[in-house]
Amino acid sequence: MTVIAVTGLAREARIARRAKATPVIGGGDAQLLASRLEDAIRAGARGIISFGIAGALAPLLKPGDTVIATHVVHGEERYPTDPRWTALLRQKLPYATAAIITGHGQIVSHIDGKRRLFALSGAHAVDTESHIAARIARRHNIPFVAIRTISDAATRGLPPAALVPLTPAGRIRLAGVLASVASDPGQIADLLTTGREAGRAFRALLRCRNALGLGLGCPYLG
Repeated sequence: MTVIAVTGLAREARIARRAKATPVIGGGDAQLLASRLEDAIRAGARGIISFGIAGALAPLLKPGDTVIATHVVHGEERYPTDPRWTALLRQKLPYATAAIITGHGQIVSHIDGKRRLFALSGAHAVDTESHIAARIARRHNIPFVAIRTISDAATRGLPPAALVPLTPAGRIRLAGVLASVASDPGQIADLLTTGREAGRAFRALLRCRNALGLGLGCPYLG
């Protein structure tokens, strides 16, 4: 029995794996993520954690900040996180912001879209996996939490090259990125900024893993 770490990217999965968590990668494909998560649950799970980077919706959050979910929302769906596990996360990561995280079917890449989603949901951060993980965790009555580090601020949009679909393994399609840049070289400065800010988020995620230790702070192992 293990902790399942739900991620979108291979790099997030590598960080989680070093904490002896079992990563499940969505690669930006909701159906694939759900199928893989169901398979992982059949192998046994003490807990499920949505673990990775996210976009900010709350204006005060900046790249590298950490958000621990109190709830995950998606439209009218609302999923409270496991109180015992969430309390341990907050204890081990006292600098983190405890707030709502919302799931979305695709990356929210425009400032106006972030503003609208913040007003509608009250969520501080958005990603494409947390709502799927929360929904399936509830279906199987498995403790669920979410921790996300911020890669792009609410006041920043993302360039087209950053939106090129991932591979099913959660890796960047370099050929697609290069093709996007070739068709629109004006996005290069924004793309470099996006990369630097994502780097801050990944470093923050690594610090979270180190602070949480094996099992990413899950109190139900043993």
